[in-house]
Amino acid sequence: MSAEMDALVAGATQKLEALEAALYGLKQVRGQFTTEDGMVSAEIDSDGALVGLQLTEAVTSLPPAEAAQLIIAACRQAAEQAGNQRSEVVAALNESFAPAAQNLPETTGSAPSGM
Repeated sequence: MSAEMDALVAGATQKLEALEAALYGLKQVRGQFTTEDGMVSAEIDSDGALVGLQLTEAVTSLPPAEAAQLIIAACRQAAEQAGNQRSEVVAALNESFAPAAQNLPETTGSAPSGM
């Protein structure tokens, strides 16, 4: 019985550590993108929020619609990067749970012999 309990505690500990690692990893997610001309840089966090936007002085010489398109394109690329990083963190978490589920002892639902 003690070995089974030790195995359960170890499994729960591993899952907790995997969850903590995933939470930490999600907090570290940052998608960053700078346009080829360097006029616009955007940074997106793991929640998809814009946390940084830098524009060079050269943006002011563009027509507003063109400047808007550059900003939107930079934000879209940064968001895609952040989404990819987030997916990697979640995939790693899923992988850490998959082997644990396969290692659990099988239960048949029958009573032990002798009862």
